[in-house]
Amino acid sequence: MSEDYYQMLGVGKSASAEEIKKAYRKLAMKYHPDHTKGDKSSEEKFKKISEAYAVLSDKDKRKQYDTFGSEGFSQRFSQEEIFRGFDFNDILREFGFGGSGNFSGRGGQGMRFSFGSGSPFGGGSPFGAYGTQQQVKGSDLVYELPLTLREVITGTSKTISFEHKGRSERITVKIPKGMVTGKKIRLAGKGEQSPYGGSPGDLFIQSKMLGDPVFSMEGNDLVMEKQIRLSEALLGTSLSVPTPEGRELSLKVPAGTRHGTKMRLTGYGIPAMKGSKRGNLYVRIHITIPKKLTADQKKIIEKLAAAGL
Repeated sequence: MSEDYYQMLGVGKSASAEEIKKAYRKLAMKYHPDHTKGDKSSEEKFKKISEAYAVLSDKDKRKQYDTFGSEGFSQRFSQEEIFRGFDFNDILREFGFGGSGNFSGRGGQGMRFSFGSGSPFGGGSPFGAYGTQQQVKGSDLVYELPLTLREVITGTSKTISFEHKGRSERITVKIPKGMVTGKKIRLAGKGEQSPYGGSPGDLFIQSKMLGDPVFSMEGNDLVMEKQIRLSEALLGTSLSVPTPEGRELSLKVPAGTRHGTKMRLTGYGIPAMKGSKRGNLYVRIHITIPKKLTADQKKIIEKLAAAGL
């Protein structure tokens, strides 16, 4: 369970911005590595209170934290988002530390320490050593791309246009087979530029399949509906079945087929995005019952009834 930021700083939920700053300053002076001489537990405490202050000192982040609670907030906000806009150099100078991240008071030996990939500052913060700016990757972008069922089955190439920082960009993208709704492909380095001098983020192309008038989806399987007459259900028949790629398949419907029966055409569904496996195409049989019979039809049905059908 996530720890409570207010408890970390020793303040109540109604604390003012000034009270939060004062509490953090007091704890930062106590737990800063220049004061604790390499004590690992103090380092961890310093990381945690710094994360708490990064959230509670920001009006919008604090509102989100108060709304969702510690657990909900940690699920919605990454470490990069938590520390975005949090200027360590300004904080250091204001609290009496050197602008480079070195402690300027008693015991200031120019000591720096790494927060590591699993810590509050690891990966998400632009500072791998306290107050020292690192190269941090820019933010990723997501482009939602509409695709037809046929394009998902066969694969395709698409030229996309999007606005990025006030300019229009065009990129041709190869769409692999099986890229159903929600699946993504990554274009490395096509995302946002890093505000800290690191490499650009990535651009993710995410599929959103368009509805199809003939086929519905059940996982990687396709389902279509076919109407047959009562006589065809009783005697059997053959149906011509289209595929999304434009082929025509022959399906034999055996005599005595019941209403709602699903018949399988193996391997004509949607391919997996990775590997060679492919789903199936199912034809659901609907038996058409006439609402009104002609005189001749009625006589025939009466004879069938007399014969035990």
